Amino acid sequence: MKACFFRRYGGPEVLEYGELPDPVPAAGEVLVDIHAASVNAADWKMRAGQYGASIAFPHVPGRDFSGVVVKGAADFKPGDAVFGVCEVPREGAYAEKIAIREAIVARKPERLSHVQCAAIALAGLTALVSLEDTLKLKRGETILVHGGAGGVGGFAVALARHLGARVIATASAANHDYVRSLGADEVIDYRAQDFVKLVKDVNAVFDTAGGDVTMRSFAVLRAGGRLATVAAGGSAPASPRPGVTSLRPKVDRDRPHLDRVAALVAQGAVPLPAIVEYPLAKAAEAHRVSEGRHLRGKLVLRVL
Repeated sequence: MKACFFRRYGGPEVLEYGELPDPVPAAGEVLVDIHAASVNAADWKMRAGQYGASIAFPHVPGRDFSGVVVKGAADFKPGDAVFGVCEVPREGAYAEKIAIREAIVARKPERLSHVQCAAIALAGLTALVSLEDTLKLKRGETILVHGGAGGVGGFAVALARHLGARVIATASAANHDYVRSLGADEVIDYRAQDFVKLVKDVNAVFDTAGGDVTMRSFAVLRAGGRLATVAAGGSAPASPRPGVTSLRPKVDRDRPHLDRVAALVAQGAVPLPAIVEYPLAKAAEAHRVSEGRHLRGKLVLRVL
């Protein structure tokens, strides 16, 4: 099969495009012909060796995909259109085929294309777990979402609005209209404005930016507020304020959550992100764009 992979850690230039052996599904796994895979920040962090995970080389990155089953198991038969999010550190979505546990694969809605399903899989799963399961966001609350134009942040903005929350988001000025179209009530230009001076007494913060943004965000929460971050490492940073909770969402893979992500988008509750497509062979170019951290929506690799 054709695949994009790396034999050592490094910059985008270590990504190669070539032939690798087809994966062989184990018991309880399905074999899927991948039609599209999305690019996530986790992909280039893994490629750069930032996670310290023990992986075998050559390693095929890529954490979410959409495709068609070619060898089924108990729940799926050949020809079924599915999408899924890979387990770490196995990954493997930057390829023409993937073997994956069928328990963490979901059926692709007919009204969504493979490219669209790949674009929402991991981003939607992360936002869903963060807002509903971790922050337990309620109707009438106010949430600050950092990185509202990105894949995860954009889904979070739309989901928070759907849940009945008031949404404040940070984004570059060029993306303000886009983030408002997703459902933000207020958008702050993080390059020209200090969110700490403009935001106060919010119920929740969802952080996809990391760095000093994470720790500075505790100041804008009201007593009893909570912050969830997916950009500050594998564990939640210690809260500097008593009575304010710091959380690290645990983004497990399972079919019910993927089904909910797909339903939210297919039913129009959450709009699709802006999508830019690249051929699989140009994955290194897509990584350079993603690593620039100023992306609107999602990058998707078209495989078939």
